[in-house]
Amino acid sequence: MYTIVNRQQAAAWNDWEGVHWAEHAERYDAMLDAFNAPLFAAADIGADARVLDVGCGTGRTTLIAAQQAYDGSVVGIDLSAPMLERARRDATAARIDNATFEQGDAQVHPFPGRGFDVLLSRGGVMFFADHIAAFTHLGHALVPTGRLAFLCPRPGGPDSAYARATAALSPFLGEASPAARGMASLLDPARIHQVLAAAGFTDIDVAPAEAPMTFGADAGDACDFVFSMGTTRHNLRDVAPATIARIRAEVQDALTEFETTEGVRIPGSVWIVTASPTRDLSIK
Repeated sequence: MYTIVNRQQAAAWNDWEGVHWAEHAERYDAMLDAFNAPLFAAADIGADARVLDVGCGTGRTTLIAAQQAYDGSVVGIDLSAPMLERARRDATAARIDNATFEQGDAQVHPFPGRGFDVLLSRGGVMFFADHIAAFTHLGHALVPTGRLAFLCPRPGGPDSAYARATAALSPFLGEASPAARGMASLLDPARIHQVLAAAGFTDIDVAPAEAPMTFGADAGDACDFVFSMGTTRHNLRDVAPATIARIRAEVQDALTEFETTEGVRIPGSVWIVTASPTRDLSIK
């Protein structure tokens, strides 16, 4: 039995939100794949690398890493059983045999000391219960010459493209859904530097990356996706159907601004973070 310290997130990602991600993995990947290129450029995965994908979810980044580390191995770890079930199924379908998936809490999971060359995460590190403790623990799993590379969101602001597209929803989004709690934990570059330095990392770099995120085939399809997301569903659960219908119509109309021949593509922005473990950290 694995140890869990982040019980709130474990409960959330094994509930309806985790199931939704697993059942609609292709929709979430279409949105987040926009940032794969800068993330993997930062990770610089070699052919024989041993990679740990933290908060791997349904395994998209794990499988990409496995293809790059074709003579190495990749471990994806996540709290969510339904998402990991999808990840294993996709790995089998793609005939990728150098990727494995483990259910666990990366903050305390018993990783092998110096067991990995690269630590990768497409956002999962946002949700740690204790960021300094978690990154300190993960630093022990990296070789002294290892590399940490992850992404996390940048603050959007009221004038961002996504804010414009979903302005009608904004007055109703009073709180994060259970699974989304923690998404704002690493918005500030100063906070990222402080956490990683306290955890014993060095050579810390936080760089912006921008890319168009795909939300659907057209405005109607993208609107359906936005209204299916956890935070939207969570906040509209007690709102009258007539009001939801009005908001939906306004959002769909706003999304037409972002329709392209390649679908609804909304400019997004993230931080790409890289760092190295200190030698002393990695010895433990």
